Amino acid sequence: MEISARNSLKGTVKKVIHGSVNTEITLELGPGVELVSIITKSSAEKLSLVEGKQAYAVIKSSDVIVAVD
Repeated sequence: MEISARNSLKGTVKKVIHGSVNTEITLELGPGVELVSIITKSSAEKLSLVEGKQAYAVIKSSDVIVAVD
């Protein structure tokens, strides 16, 4: 797989919650480290995303917000 985004994080699908249009995917990147994404239901089905499957979170830097207290 080659992509133009510079940030890809490999993880394991921990939870899949299907809605009528969108699906919420929780990836476990490491022990206690999770990332949640909302994608279309059709994309989740096309990728065959199920608990236990390996997947990548691909993050485009223009869509990442950084904050501090």
